[in-house]
Amino acid sequence: MAFPERFSNLPDYAFPRLRKLLDAYAPGGEPIAMTIGEPRHAMPDFVGPILAANLSGFGVYPPNEGTPELLATISGWIARRYDVTVAEDRLMALNGTREGLFNACIALCPETKNGRKPVVLMPNPFYQVYAVAALTVGAEPVYVPATAATGFLPDYASLPKDVLDRVALAYICSPANPQGAVASADYLADLLALAEKHDFRVLADECYSEIWRNAPPPGLLQVAAGQGADPERVLVFHSLSKRSNLPGLRSGFVAGGPQCMARIRQLRSFAGAPLPLPLQRVAEAAWADEDHVKASRALYHRKFSDADRILSGVQGYQPPGGGFFLWLPVEDGEAAALKLWRETGVRVLPGAYLSREVGGENPGKGYIRVALVATPEETQRGLTLLRDCLYR
Repeated sequence: MAFPERFSNLPDYAFPRLRKLLDAYAPGGEPIAMTIGEPRHAMPDFVGPILAANLSGFGVYPPNEGTPELLATISGWIARRYDVTVAEDRLMALNGTREGLFNACIALCPETKNGRKPVVLMPNPFYQVYAVAALTVGAEPVYVPATAATGFLPDYASLPKDVLDRVALAYICSPANPQGAVASADYLADLLALAEKHDFRVLADECYSEIWRNAPPPGLLQVAAGQGADPERVLVFHSLSKRSNLPGLRSGFVAGGPQCMARIRQLRSFAGAPLPLPLQRVAEAAWADEDHVKASRALYHRKFSDADRILSGVQGYQPPGGGFFLWLPVEDGEAAALKLWRETGVRVLPGAYLSREVGGENPGKGYIRVALVATPEETQRGLTLLRDCLYR
């Protein structure tokens, strides 16, 4: 029985690879998980009561695009956060941003671009759903280095003209996973200008937008509105997983131009995956409340400060501008992760598992990703063990 060849060169997902690397060895101490980006701060107090009050909603099919109340609440949050008005027909509730980032590519990537195979751009390292989405639609994924030399953001404008003329979609993540780099308003404006020049759409993964250090990161909707960009060039994706510490709720949204959203909504009507009605009611409350977001961000600020203090002597350490990952330089990410596990029990992710080798170079090979998702006390202990094991 045949299988599609387009997935034959796809590497294993990061976490099964990590289990293969580490699980044959006993931890060198009490295990501390600093791998997966799963927030472990307290969820908002209102989740349980709202869910309990709406249990009967599990007995009906939920609205595909999201309830009118949820979409209105999301529109209100966008207006408060970015000072941009987005009509409800330009929104759709998502079953987590991963679903949206994948399905938007299916809904919007054409079969050809200028008579040739289309290209989907993505940063390297990257969130792996970007690559799988591109391969699913038969496009060519182009992995663009996001390294220290480029401010840990991809320099799409540096690509050859013949590549840019084939681009159908470009993914961007800000604050970036894994490096924590924040795209400035100027960077986003330049990207939109490039998209206009070469006729492609920008898919902005902004799921870490509410975890920041010094100032709220600018959003693509905000920049696009400011320069009067074609709304059909812009799609943004947000999530309650990181913002509200609700990764299990599987709730987010996508916003875009009317034509793009009509196609995405049409795909949803056939492919399914709407958010159950009781969960939409919880999401509605979460987008309407900022107090729990501020409290969670304060915990991250404490952990950022601890990381700065503990890792101050590490050459190449750069504090992240946003998100909750550290992107730490090492000689070899796999060797460092294995050494750390066997000697201390601290579990981190090799950077190469989030990157693709291009031209014989893997831009993540010399890094480990460390998630600051545990309590401040456990995070502090894990970072101290990590420093003493790898950098002394």
